[in-house]
Amino acid sequence: MSTPAPPPGTRRRRVLALMRKEGLQVLRDPSSIGIAFLLPLLLLFLFGYGVSLDARAVPIAFVAEQPTLDSASFLGAFESSDWFRPQVMADRVSAQRALLAGEVSAIVLLRGDFARRLNRPDGARIQLIVDGVDANTARLVEGYVRGAWQAWLEQQARQAGAELEQPVAIEQRIWFNPDVNSRYFLVPGLVAIIMTLIGALLTAVVVAREWERGTMEALLATPVTGGEILLAKVVPYFVLGLGGFALSVAMAVWLFHAPLVGSFWVLLTASSLFLLSSLGMGLLISTKTRSQFTASQIAMVVTFLPAFMLSGFIFDIGSMPALVQGITYGVAARYFISILHTVFLAGDVWSVIVPNAAALAAMAAGFLALTWRVTRTRL
Repeated sequence: MSTPAPPPGTRRRRVLALMRKEGLQVLRDPSSIGIAFLLPLLLLFLFGYGVSLDARAVPIAFVAEQPTLDSASFLGAFESSDWFRPQVMADRVSAQRALLAGEVSAIVLLRGDFARRLNRPDGARIQLIVDGVDANTARLVEGYVRGAWQAWLEQQARQAGAELEQPVAIEQRIWFNPDVNSRYFLVPGLVAIIMTLIGALLTAVVVAREWERGTMEALLATPVTGGEILLAKVVPYFVLGLGGFALSVAMAVWLFHAPLVGSFWVLLTASSLFLLSSLGMGLLISTKTRSQFTASQIAMVVTFLPAFMLSGFIFDIGSMPALVQGITYGVAARYFISILHTVFLAGDVWSVIVPNAAALAAMAAGFLALTWRVTRTRL
């Protein structure tokens, strides 16, 4: 004897009831609201104001063995720059002590014959000693000092009514980020980190929480299917994730003045695809584990750390070993951050957006399909 078919609309009502239950659970859980809205605020403030890849106001020791008008003019080039905070020291020994103590990051030394050799064919020389403990800052300081030296020579030549002879002249143009402000690079990328936390960390514990509280057994005693449970858990957190996305973009544009050159709707579409992949990964973790603690730890290791370290958010993927570069192709945040940087700083460059969006769509479909399959067998 066959089972009678359920009345029309029964499945839809079941799904809506499950969504309402999950939505109420989100509203009653302060941690969900905190991760979705308070955590983005905290991270954006920390990275927007506290983290910078720029070397500004670098303390340097300035030593002129024989002070002259030329050495004073050269010192003025550093004092008028936003990149340096020069400290005049009497001799080289004092400067070396300051460098060893970490009080300065570099020493600029003008020898006693600096003024005399300045107009000779072989030219004058300056000695630059850089603290190489932080290799990145050391390279930046070296480049800044070379630039200041070159700019000062050009200024001296103009004042003398001559032109500085150079075999090659570089005409520099900086596209997409003319101010070379690292904040415009960090803040858009941070949106991917925030959405990874919302999408993966929150959903990683939802099914595990049901098992711990014993409500999953009661839920399975009803006619609902695994697919309906999965859908009911995806939709509320998808809406919550979009809320966190809107908050992050609003802060990036209006608080940190990051230029949103491209279309907001392109950004929203890419964000939806990335959020679906994060939700799928989080639910997969939650379905395979029945402990909230275990699920949250796995989510941190599998989703957050790769998104932070292997996505190009801070560390350049091209500088990584070939094996690690290969691993980054499995990190969804890599594709999303590429879209974020492009849309924010360059605009709607479809040759970049379309392949990365296709990769996000494939990963979202793959994780959600795998989660649905595991849910059917697990539940």
